[in-house]
Amino acid sequence: MTQEQADKTAGTILIVGASRGLGHAMAAEFVRRGWSVIGTVRGGGRTLLHDLADTYPGRVEIEQLDITEPREIAGLRERLAGRRLDMLFVNAGTANADQDETIADVSTEAFVRVMVTNALGPMRTIEGLQGLVTPAGTIGVMSSGQGSIANNLKGGHEVYRGSKAALNQYMRSYAARHAGEPRALVLVAPGWIRTDLGGPDAPFGLDETVPQIVTMLLAQEGQPGLRYLDREGRTVPW
Repeated sequence: MTQEQADKTAGTILIVGASRGLGHAMAAEFVRRGWSVIGTVRGGGRTLLHDLADTYPGRVEIEQLDITEPREIAGLRERLAGRRLDMLFVNAGTANADQDETIADVSTEAFVRVMVTNALGPMRTIEGLQGLVTPAGTIGVMSSGQGSIANNLKGGHEVYRGSKAALNQYMRSYAARHAGEPRALVLVAPGWIRTDLGGPDAPFGLDETVPQIVTMLLAQEGQPGLRYLDREGRTVPW
């Protein structure tokens, strides 16, 4: 990109869940576009995000966060106090081991784990870190097309679907409580992509999809209210 383009789009983004997969690829794409990136990882091991930080010294910061632990969200908020984010993006996703399980078959433990990671944790993170985002900034969260109730014509993946539908509903409630504010709120349905979660049979790769996701997110700036969009900016039915 040209320097003029970089200056125009440069900002600071916090990507929650940036150690690998979609989150890491988004971090890499944003930094290539001139942004400064704060990315979170879980645990103390080295990740792809550490490699990215080595490639772009001073442009990529790494923070520790487990979104299932409220005290860690509060700790991150304290560590970033005084910072201002142009965008907060929460990338979190997990699934039960057996995707063919019905909601009646899944264990309580597996159900709680998926719901806390996919719905409760992201909303706690948004609520906890929203004060760092500029008044006209963007708050995004990784949802899924499988969270669409209207589009669920074949069933399957019931626990995962339900967790993402719950996330969508909670974001609708969040948006209603913040009606009239200038921030853009975005639920992203990225499509079926080859990641650890998406699996090797997914039809799309990170290289072809992540630039579309980033371009779509950047286009939301200055558009208040909540949207449920695919990576090309098309509205996904609720």
